[in-house]
Amino acid sequence: MKAIKMRIQKSSRPLVILLATVVAIITSIVVANATQTITTPNAASISYSLAAGGNSAAITPAINKPVLVMGCCTTMGDIGNGHVSLLHFSSGGGALIDWSGVESFNGSAPATTGGGSNIVGDHIVYIDADHLVSIQVNSADTIRVHNGEAFTRAGTVTLIW
Repeated sequence: MKAIKMRIQKSSRPLVILLATVVAIITSIVVANATQTITTPNAASISYSLAAGGNSAAITPAINKPVLVMGCCTTMGDIGNGHVSLLHFSSGGGALIDWSGVESFNGSAPATTGGGSNIVGDHIVYIDADHLVSIQVNSADTIRVHNGEAFTRAGTVTLIW
């Protein structure tokens, strides 16, 4: 009986090694196919402090890439935030700013915003509670923050692409 057990154990070793090799190969194939490339996003943050009626310097979003644009007003009594997905489209001599997103909350139901323009001053998104501080089209290639309030307003605009 002892001799039979020895034969079974000796003959099963190569089988176990073969099985382990097959499992290792399959695992390697699955891991190789599951590999995902993760890239670190680019970001830019622009602070503003604008007198009544003032505009920020021009902000140039990345060209032909989706850009998340988030803006906020941090002035007490008028705090708010809004965001859009924006495309700075440029091809063959033509350029356009295209967007869709959500306006800042002002006490009523949240409102969406969307459009496409290359006209200076066209509204993109409100970023304050009074809906007087906004991100606007500055040119076919740039955007800006505009303070339509009667008082100075401050905050930040962040672009992620």
